[in-house]
Amino acid sequence: MVNDHRISKKITVIILFLCLLLPSVILADTPGKESTEILTKFGEAMSKVAERVKPAVVNISTSRTVKTQRHPFFDDPLFRRFFGDPGPQKRKVTNLGSGVIATPDGYILTNNHVIEGAEDIIVKLSDGKEYKGRPIGMDSRTDIAIIKINETNLPTVPWGDSDKLRVGEVVLAVGNPYGLSQTITMGIISALGRSGIGITDYEDFIQTDAAINPGNSGGALVNIKGELIGINTAIFSTSGGYQGIGFAIPSGMVKNVMDSIINQGRVVRGWLGVQIQPLTPELVKQLGLKDESGVLLVDVVEGGPADKGGLKKYDVIISYDGKKTDNPFHFKNMVAATKPGKTVEIKIIRNGNLLTTKVTIAELPIEPQIVSPAQFENSLRGVSVQEVTDEILQKLGITRKIKGVLVNNIEENSPALGIIAKGDIIMEVNRKPVTNIKEYNDTVSKIEKGKDILLWIMRGGFPQVITIPAR
Repeated sequence: MVNDHRISKKITVIILFLCLLLPSVILADTPGKESTEILTKFGEAMSKVAERVKPAVVNISTSRTVKTQRHPFFDDPLFRRFFGDPGPQKRKVTNLGSGVIATPDGYILTNNHVIEGAEDIIVKLSDGKEYKGRPIGMDSRTDIAIIKINETNLPTVPWGDSDKLRVGEVVLAVGNPYGLSQTITMGIISALGRSGIGITDYEDFIQTDAAINPGNSGGALVNIKGELIGINTAIFSTSGGYQGIGFAIPSGMVKNVMDSIINQGRVVRGWLGVQIQPLTPELVKQLGLKDESGVLLVDVVEGGPADKGGLKKYDVIISYDGKKTDNPFHFKNMVAATKPGKTVEIKIIRNGNLLTTKVTIAELPIEPQIVSPAQFENSLRGVSVQEVTDEILQKLGITRKIKGVLVNNIEENSPALGIIAKGDIIMEVNRKPVTNIKEYNDTVSKIEKGKDILLWIMRGGFPQVITIPAR
């Protein structure tokens, strides 16, 4: 009886143990099923997003002709005596990139660097059809370009609001890396508002770890709703390939540039007429500020919008049109995105006092015309120039008014190469003032081929007189 009682007691303990164990086993199994279901639904959702976006992403291939340096053997007098001068060598260079169909009637978004200098542009759709692309507008300052194909009823991607993005959101990058069309990679938004990278003039990049490789440029970055939130543009890499850091232009900036190009034929940007810099702890102390919030005005263009609005040097702008000014790059983007003619409220700190003023934003001066270097046969052959604007003077750190033309390019075969440099401002040619492109063109075109040319230039903020010998 005693043994039976002990056996009965053991059985009871075992039953109680199982009763306690089984529910936990059942409960432990339940999250596994739920996790599988969640992952399955997530995978299905991503597949649907991919199916929706892929038809609107295209492959862009470009080609252009470049001159190559010929072998010194061809310069041998004996060779040239019997075989003649073969002339400069040329070859075709191709480039691959991606694009996003923006409108059903054939407007396509891509990067400026994808089509820059292209002689031929071929657009290949997801269904394999190919079309000849025509450039509509290019903006090197944001690395955005618009091309057009003759087709209608094309698939598009709905626009997303890049201003509402949050770090950690899941995103998909769609493009043609290394020519592998319709490639999709997944990642998250790693950071927002990346600037000061040195890729473009106006930077407000979305940083993502979704794999972006050469050929992805111009492709789509979309959220989990399948909305376009950015155009992939660059990667940070020491090897030339993916290293987990990619950058995309936010859709808000892209749409502003696109609408401006399509509707007005050019990019229209707001202009305040100031030169700014970030605040440092030393400047905060010198100016008697509480912290480093805001941007410091270091120069104000005479007669510009800021000057007319009462802004002065050493003012610290802490708010622009109701938005805080975090740093110079964001402030520059905010001004550029403001429509010319709009009056905005600007809050500043001046001598420790908080002041509010209203400024009417003007239009940023249009890109100056470039003179073709091919029209001259003298020593200034191969030199391209553009008119000097207030913005150019600001970038060069020149505060006083200077009239002339800015050297923006010098071809390798130009006699002036190594004597004048990009960034020089030509103020006189053979002692004749040149205050604009027309005067420069008229003066230089009359100089004979075998004559030396005397130039009065501004270089690095200092005037110089130089001579370009006839060659």
